[in-house]
Amino acid sequence: MASQNLPAWKLDFLKAAIDGGILKFGSFELKSKRISPYFFNAGEFHRGPLINAVRDAFAHTIQAAHAEGVFDFDVVFGPAYKGIPLAVMTVSRLAEFDPAKYDYLSYSYDRKEVKDHGEGGSIVGASLKSKRVLVVDDVVTAGTAKREAVDKIRREGGEVVGIVVALDRKEKLPAADGDDSKPMPSAIGELRKEYGIPIIAILTVDDIIAGVKGLATEDDVRKIQEYQAKYRASD
Repeated sequence: MASQNLPAWKLDFLKAAIDGGILKFGSFELKSKRISPYFFNAGEFHRGPLINAVRDAFAHTIQAAHAEGVFDFDVVFGPAYKGIPLAVMTVSRLAEFDPAKYDYLSYSYDRKEVKDHGEGGSIVGASLKSKRVLVVDDVVTAGTAKREAVDKIRREGGEVVGIVVALDRKEKLPAADGDDSKPMPSAIGELRKEYGIPIIAILTVDDIIAGVKGLATEDDVRKIQEYQAKYRASD
């Protein structure tokens, strides 16, 4: 049996991610050149049951944070490309959860290239001017894409109030000299420090370790634990 310490919707999301091949176990080379025993690819959430699982998980996570006063927001922004369907799904599901509270929400996303005809511009969807903007995306790797998103939103006159991602690996950034024994912050930790905004995740690597028992082999769990012990971020 999977761990009952996680909320049911988190367990549903985790199980859907494994069943759908979004969360895989094995040996995967990351951009950092580290060999990870697990890999998460939100781009694989493209079938009906998987879409339902991911939109429920984002909506539950955001609704809980909103209720706790972590952030208030007017627009959900999905950075191109993976963030686009996440923004649409999240707004739709939140409106279903609580129409009185979330019917006002809109979504927006950015174009990779500015359109010079028709309505023009680099933003599709709701205007960001004078709006409180919540960014949704799959993961934070180095943080470059999220910095670009924050800069775009600010140029459009919006205020970024938070970022919500599907997974936080809690993994330290590579040291400049390549010495992985040094304590280092995570990319998410650096973004929190740089922008002073809340960044939360549906799942963390600790949730995966707790939740996959019964869904993955003992060897897979052990390898994730060993990897995390070696590369856990200092923040």
